[in-house]
Amino acid sequence: MIIFSGSQGNSKSRAPKMPLPGLIPSATLTAKIGVLMDIALRIDVDTFRGTRDGVPALCRLLAKFEARATFFFSVGPDNMGRHLWRLLRPRFMLKMLRSQAASLYGWDILLKGTLWPGPIISRYFKQQILAAAAAGHEIGLHAWDHHAWQAHVASWPARELNYQLQRGLEALAEIVPPTCSAAPGWRCTESALLAKEGWPFAFNSDCRGHSLFRPVVKGQVLSQPQVPVSLPTYDEAIGRGGVTPTNYNAFLLKRIAAQSFNVLTIHAEVEGIRHRQMFHDFLAQAQAQGHKLVALGHILPASPVMARGAVVRGHVAGREGWVSVHSPLTDEAQQGNHAQSIS
Repeated sequence: MIIFSGSQGNSKSRAPKMPLPGLIPSATLTAKIGVLMDIALRIDVDTFRGTRDGVPALCRLLAKFEARATFFFSVGPDNMGRHLWRLLRPRFMLKMLRSQAASLYGWDILLKGTLWPGPIISRYFKQQILAAAAAGHEIGLHAWDHHAWQAHVASWPARELNYQLQRGLEALAEIVPPTCSAAPGWRCTESALLAKEGWPFAFNSDCRGHSLFRPVVKGQVLSQPQVPVSLPTYDEAIGRGGVTPTNYNAFLLKRIAAQSFNVLTIHAEVEGIRHRQMFHDFLAQAQAQGHKLVALGHILPASPVMARGAVVRGHVAGREGWVSVHSPLTDEAQQGNHAQSIS
């Protein structure tokens, strides 16, 4: 469930209703049958261990089921352990306990970068990134420094945003040129959206929502469409509403069957390591039900004409803190008169 935060402007932006229009196939691809059975798969690779161990394992699983995905790589320092200070926040502490984070991620991930700067991921694991691209998967930039983006993007000026994007793009392009990007933790601002416009991304996946759209910032319609994530992640769902590791796949497939726009995020550190067998079973069950796992770029429309929307702050059930969410615009707001947007 997506919940919008407070009042951020006039009423021209509204919360999405479920379900919203379905997937649209790309004209550049030949698969045009069973479009509503597609599941667009986004794989976030946040850490040193996730890149080293999770990515190769996921590539093997995807190959077994002839599935495709978009891998979003964090390529700079692994400082994810610096999130530990958030344990002081009750909601984050409850989430960590509910998802059994210590056993889920491992202490090497939870402590990385706490006492000294973490290792530069892309310097160690070029072969893992190359192998994902060679297997036919789409490659995108997640971040230079995942922790820094998630913690500080709301206060970064344009110069720092461009610096972070440039560092990440240069590091990843030395291995595989990325075609898209995804903001860490689904945290994106108007300034970040504008900064991304200066880089050659075909699309971005920076928010949560239920339909494709083209962002509008201060009356400007941006050229890079958004592919929002519509389904809950493992750590958001587990331990809530009776969802357990045993029934998580059934819960997810039920959600997928109930809506036509399905974009799923998994994590190399979770589904690629600790819950690899669970994800294997998900792929088998999804395939048996007629679903096809595709890269995010597969669901982009052939025409550049697309509904417009705002990217605003909101909340997602099971996740601590704010995230960016898609807010569809009314006809009047689509003409540039909307005010409900991230500052």
